[in-house]
Amino acid sequence: MNDSHKIKLFLVDDDTVYLKSLEIDFLQHADFEIETFATGELCIKNLFKNPDVIILDYLLDGIDKSAMNGLETLDKIRAFDPAIPVVILSAQDKIEVAVNCMHHKAFDYIVKSETAFFRLQKVIETIMYTHKIEKTLSWYMEKM
Repeated sequence: MNDSHKIKLFLVDDDTVYLKSLEIDFLQHADFEIETFATGELCIKNLFKNPDVIILDYLLDGIDKSAMNGLETLDKIRAFDPAIPVVILSAQDKIEVAVNCMHHKAFDYIVKSETAFFRLQKVIETIMYTHKIEKTLSWYMEKM
């Protein structure tokens, strides 16, 4: 994670209106450094920027039917850096889809709904808190 005070957040969604809405919500409620991408391919090309968290749409085929879907993108993110927390965001409200995302090592799965943004905030807080604890434990173990 970044040592600066801003959390670097990648938002990936092919729905440009929803993507902009998410970006505005995050910018209004916290001090994030946000980059948005309309395809998984664009997200993958920018992983060198070391995002702290990636919010990734499940389908990603609204602009280009041949584009990578969310799970393919997630697998490529995992291959690049398995430590980057990825939250899948989708209109798919099916348990099988959520379970499949977890099998691909998503940190969490959130259904697009009226409460999605609130849930995303809570998940990011959990991710940051967990990482802080891991960092503290690592420091403590080095001192022993």
